[in-house]
Amino acid sequence: MRRREFLKKGAVAGGAAAAASTLAAPAIAQNRIEIAMVATWGRDFPGLGTGAQRFAKRLSDMTDGRMQVEYFAANERVKAFDSFDEVASGNAQMYHAADYYWKGKHPGWAYFTAVPFGLTYTEINAWIRFGGGQELWDELAAEFGLKCLMCGNTGVQMGGWFRKEVNTASDLKGLKFRMPGLGGDVLAKVGASPVSLSGGQIYENLISGAIDATEWVGPWNDSFYKFYEAAKYYYYPGMHEPGSMLAVGMNKKFWEGLSKSDQLIIEAAASMENDVMMAEYNAKNGEWLAKLINEQGVQLRRFSDEIYDSFGEAADEVFAEVVEHSDLAKRIHESFLKARTEVGGWAKISDQAYVEQRNRYLGV
Repeated sequence: MRRREFLKKGAVAGGAAAAASTLAAPAIAQNRIEIAMVATWGRDFPGLGTGAQRFAKRLSDMTDGRMQVEYFAANERVKAFDSFDEVASGNAQMYHAADYYWKGKHPGWAYFTAVPFGLTYTEINAWIRFGGGQELWDELAAEFGLKCLMCGNTGVQMGGWFRKEVNTASDLKGLKFRMPGLGGDVLAKVGASPVSLSGGQIYENLISGAIDATEWVGPWNDSFYKFYEAAKYYYYPGMHEPGSMLAVGMNKKFWEGLSKSDQLIIEAAASMENDVMMAEYNAKNGEWLAKLINEQGVQLRRFSDEIYDSFGEAADEVFAEVVEHSDLAKRIHESFLKARTEVGGWAKISDQAYVEQRNRYLGV
């Protein structure tokens, strides 16, 4: 090829490339997705807050910035419990929360975080993915203009912090006890007075004596709120939240306006956080429980069988009321029961049986 022809063709090619880049930039800009995400957690709060922030960042990173997520912790844009309405109305596109906070809108929401005597992390994952749980969640969420996905889990939670020991069911009567969800309804049945407070409000109420007891999450999270300064008795296991699933809730119109590939990206990011958060809690809780006992003088106590049985009887009463709410509530409960029987039955002869035998041999 002659030099003049080569230069001419190179100039044409270069011009075409420049034109392509000029055209591509606006196309990418037009496809940019800006997302306002509100959360029910304080900024940088370990596990819950950092997990939500990690999910938001991951969405941006997975799309090389095409999805721009502006994250708002509790009270930065709206109050913690106003996150639902902010997203349902379309004022924001996403929330990160525990969906049982919305049980006042419909009791079915509680099942998609945790219910008393409910599902563990592995069990609720099985129910949501393969037991009809996601379909029921979609049906419930659609009534409020939302679409929800699993986006974190804290595992089996502790029973709570108490100012005094509780040895019998009668010791619970009259206690002002912070506990949301259907677990709070169970407390009311056994004679306690359930109180609903966001995480950031618990310490001041416990210190002042406005409440007598509180649950939150587990040793890692609870340590940061310093509940041990007001209550030294730490009870386990929590009957109310055996596998607390967290959610990313999205405005339904926003979700449906996304391409299929963008929906899959969000699903992948949420699924990853669902796994990562649980791993983090499992890695941290044992370490922080030892610190609470050895450094803060916390006294670990196990609920008596009598107390647990009273919780169980009260839970049955609560569930009987839930199924009377609506056909959807009844179908959600029945699907949950099926998973608890079938998935839980398998867990009894697999994970549970193995751990019992391993611990027996190791003497732990």
